Amino acid sequence: MTARQQPFSAAVTGLGLVTAAGVGVKSAWHSLTHDTVPGGVTRPAELTDLPCDFMYTIADLDPAEVLGVATQRLMDRFSQLAVIAAREAIADAGLEPDTWDSGRVAVVIGSAHGGLAFYDQQHAAMAGRGARRVSPKLAPLTVINGAASSVCTDLGVHGPSFGVATACSSGTVALGTAHQLLRAGVCDIAIAGGAESPVSRLLIASACQMKAVSTRRENPAAACRPFDAARDGFVVGEGAGLLVLERPEHARARGATIRAHVAGYGASSDAYAAVAPDPDGRGIERALRTALADADVTAGDVGHVNAHGTSTVVNDLVEATVLERVLGDHPLVTSTKAMTGHTLGAAGGIETALTVLALEHQLVPPTANLDVPDPHVPVEVVRSEARSATFACAVKTSLGFGGHNAVLVLTRG
Repeated sequence: MTARQQPFSAAVTGLGLVTAAGVGVKSAWHSLTHDTVPGGVTRPAELTDLPCDFMYTIADLDPAEVLGVATQRLMDRFSQLAVIAAREAIADAGLEPDTWDSGRVAVVIGSAHGGLAFYDQQHAAMAGRGARRVSPKLAPLTVINGAASSVCTDLGVHGPSFGVATACSSGTVALGTAHQLLRAGVCDIAIAGGAESPVSRLLIASACQMKAVSTRRENPAAACRPFDAARDGFVVGEGAGLLVLERPEHARARGATIRAHVAGYGASSDAYAAVAPDPDGRGIERALRTALADADVTAGDVGHVNAHGTSTVVNDLVEATVLERVLGDHPLVTSTKAMTGHTLGAAGGIETALTVLALEHQLVPPTANLDVPDPHVPVEVVRSEARSATFACAVKTSLGFGGHNAVLVLTRG
């Protein structure tokens, strides 16, 4: 993709959310805009005695009750969350799988780790009871493309489908890729976003060693605090966020309600380090400028940014500095991770759906736990309570380990 292409806006016609802040779009949005204290932080048994023994989980969701026991057993939890989100998204879009041209539907779902929890379980089974105790389902349940495969099977999709793995930007890259597929005329409908369920002792132990996660064990609900002066790391979460994107003429022909448009996409690589972002922010700046050019909008058009905002010292400062450098200090910025957790490869899907809702409601969710704003952050971060505003254009930014940057530009429907 280059900025020289003709502008193309994919119509957003459906949303599906499964998050620690709420299961379902209405529940999640209400929590993000009305609650001030995160409610989904738990202490899973798998994390006992780790320096960070907490994470955001969807404790009240039993996928077997939604999907049925037989179907649920064919998937790892991250795929289960994806299927639940996909069902909500297509229902919201008013689509009926029995009547669509299934060969003209694509599924693109990002995930950083795939079925990591099942991998951990099977490793423990082999270590404790021998190789004969390893499930033959290990490979199909843990692969990154497992979520896309499960959604295709559940909905009867026969068009192109694949998993995207660019660490924490996977969900945003999946949506950008879907935008490109629609622009190229490869499909008429794309179900895209991200899914993750990283309830893994091995993963969190590694993150602790990396010093990437918060260790506020005394008050876990206050641990994730993007852009706060006292932030000390992110808190991992599980969830899924999927959107239905369509070619605009396809959406109009069937009388669909267009909730918003994905108008531009930009991606880049830092080529700097495996974990830390380029301290000058050149990679995310390149992705942001590319997305703006792709959407044919200017910095002055952007009224809201749903930031990556992980609550790490370096990421928040680098990202905020780039936002101010490119967009100025007028857009209202928020990070919703204090309410959902950092859902890794699912973050871009969840947060893009929330950006669509912000455009629809003309309401910017607050950044929870932002008690003392970092004085070095040069942008206006919404805190304390949701803020009403008038804006027709918004941006979603994502940065992933390995230097994978992705940005989407969204406009009102």
